[in-house]
Amino acid sequence: MATGDYPRIPSDRSDDLHHLDIADRADLNLFMAGNQFMAMAEIVALFREEHPDVRHIYYETLPPGLELKQILAGGAVFGDRLLTMQADVYSAVSEAAMDTLVSSGHIGSENYLRYLSNRLTLMVPKGNPGGIQRVSDLAQDHIRISQPDPENEDIAFHIMAMYRGAGGDDLVSRIMEEKRVEGTTIYTIVHHRETPIRIRKQTVDVGPVWATEMVHAQNSGWPCDVVEPGEHLDQRQRITYYIGRLEDAPNPDNAEKFIDFILSASAQNIYEKYGFVPI
Repeated sequence: MATGDYPRIPSDRSDDLHHLDIADRADLNLFMAGNQFMAMAEIVALFREEHPDVRHIYYETLPPGLELKQILAGGAVFGDRLLTMQADVYSAVSEAAMDTLVSSGHIGSENYLRYLSNRLTLMVPKGNPGGIQRVSDLAQDHIRISQPDPENEDIAFHIMAMYRGAGGDDLVSRIMEEKRVEGTTIYTIVHHRETPIRIRKQTVDVGPVWATEMVHAQNSGWPCDVVEPGEHLDQRQRITYYIGRLEDAPNPDNAEKFIDFILSASAQNIYEKYGFVPI
């Protein structure tokens, strides 16, 4: 397969490819939905502490849609390098992604499960200079939106459901189509990295993000504020994280150990500390 047929990981995303130097000989390869990036170092450290025999762990915190493409294509291009490591474990914020892997034979229909929940919120620059009060305000001509691209990012579908709840299909079309043509809806490839940078630089007025990313930003002292969509719009009842072992996992036993660990109280407590909602 020519490198042009593989998905491309943005060349500046080395901070989402952890321990890439040992990926081809790792004892465990984790393709984790990227919005968990703030918790994963602690998760992996505790797992390694409980399972010292699993020494070399490679993990990605890229958007799960991009990781899905990587699995289906058998690799991805990063810079001038073709990455061909196989995932042992994959997680996503979309059951449709898991269904895709089931239908393609990459995951058994009984080999994935729910393990976390989350909700949406709106990140704005400190002081909210755009004066945003509600989700429907994003339709305004002058409001610049950092918007995840549905091509790669599962969060985009939850965000569009939020828009639909706030203003029907007209609001979805206004934000995702009209304002993109106008240049005031600006897509991201890796939103959990790009949106906070845009907010800090005030090159956008708002970015829909996971509530956990807002917690991380505030804990990091970043100059930002939050506008809550409200419980009727923030998708808290619909956002579920799924995790599964790949059928062709190179380290199936270690994959099962990791999934058991993710469901344990110790791992769930770590996630809760970062704002996630345990199952």
